[in-house]
Amino acid sequence: MSTTHNEEQLEKNIETPEVETTGDTSVTVESDVSTETAATVVSDSVVEEESEVTNPEPSSEDSPEKTIAALTEQIEALQNKLQDQAQQYDLLKNSHIRLTAEFDNYRKRTAKEKQDQETIVKRNTIGELLSVVDNFERARNTIKPTNDGEEVIHKSYQGVYKNLVDSLKRLGVSPMRPEGQPFDPLYHEAMLREYTDEYGEGTIIEELMRGYMLGEQVLRHAMVKVAAPKPTESSENTEGSTSDETPAE
Repeated sequence: MSTTHNEEQLEKNIETPEVETTGDTSVTVESDVSTETAATVVSDSVVEEESEVTNPEPSSEDSPEKTIAALTEQIEALQNKLQDQAQQYDLLKNSHIRLTAEFDNYRKRTAKEKQDQETIVKRNTIGELLSVVDNFERARNTIKPTNDGEEVIHKSYQGVYKNLVDSLKRLGVSPMRPEGQPFDPLYHEAMLREYTDEYGEGTIIEELMRGYMLGEQVLRHAMVKVAAPKPTESSENTEGSTSDETPAE
């Protein structure tokens, strides 16, 4: 009978195992809680994955295209701005070059006008003095001192004449020396013609009044006598007797 009782007790233990109120109970509870927590975490992660699948965030693969488009627009805007700046620079540069050229032309023109004005004033002033020079030259050629007193006077005014001539040279005045040169209406004025075979036609034989140059400009034309060929016998018979010197036409 005891054997039968032991078997029944063993079956009860197998069907409803007794839980000892020891540290094993807390272990079993904690393991159950940990299991529930892990299940909750797994379920939450599944929910999050499902939410990520159902509500996906904007993909970052589309942003580079938009960024490139925005950068392209900025580059085009900067290129247009740079082109406008280059055009403005060209306009300002051309304006500066034009103003510089105009100012340089104005400066040259003003300097030339000033020089021409100075030349005109100089020519007018020296032209008035040329008559004084002519009188000194006539006196030197005609007056012949006969005694010591006249010689002193002659040397005195000739000294004044020399100072005047030196002053004119410093101003750029130079006398012409036309004798023996071909006649040139730009520098000479023909007053007489002399028929001769000693000089070629149009050659200046004598200077009647001295001409002067002021630099490269004619200050006063030289009055000269020009050689002309002798007329033939037929022309002499028709014209009659003629003098060796005739006024130049």
